[in-house]
Amino acid sequence: MSGTTSPFDEDPDLGEVVVARDDLHAKIAELGTAITRDYAGEAPLFVCVLKGAFIFLSDIARAVDLPVEFDFMAVSSYGTATKTSGIVRIVKDLDIDLTGRHVVVIEDIVDSGLTLNYLLKHLAVRQPASLEVCALLVKEGERRHMPDLRYVGFTIPDEFVVGYGLDVAERYRNLPDVRRYRGA
Repeated sequence: MSGTTSPFDEDPDLGEVVVARDDLHAKIAELGTAITRDYAGEAPLFVCVLKGAFIFLSDIARAVDLPVEFDFMAVSSYGTATKTSGIVRIVKDLDIDLTGRHVVVIEDIVDSGLTLNYLLKHLAVRQPASLEVCALLVKEGERRHMPDLRYVGFTIPDEFVVGYGLDVAERYRNLPDVRRYRGA
């Protein structure tokens, strides 16, 4: 659909493309190859952090040439704001037992690391065989609580972005790329 316009192109709240659709797909293929190599002979459990990572989960799962299982968590530190509240709460917990499992947390974006660090501590007590993170985006800037990230797609400027699963007040998740958000 190159060369066509979309209603999103006229949206005054949307800024420049930060990560283009083609770049997303190429990086996801690369990450899928790395996960396939690293977990050869295993069936890792992908833990998707809802809601933002669901599109990334769908694409990364298809890029991994292994049997994988899925479970979902929802955590919140933003609410409907564009800045974190600093308070992390689990909205939906896992259904699958992690004991002895190779777990890969699929995350859309890591900002300060506060939410992810909290989540990893919460999951580690469940005794997985291994616990790694695959983050599509990592923001530059203040990373007070940044855990080690085994798989990273892109490092982006410290700006609020939307698209490819990321939202503001539930809007823009279906953008095919990642864009700056200029809205209030």
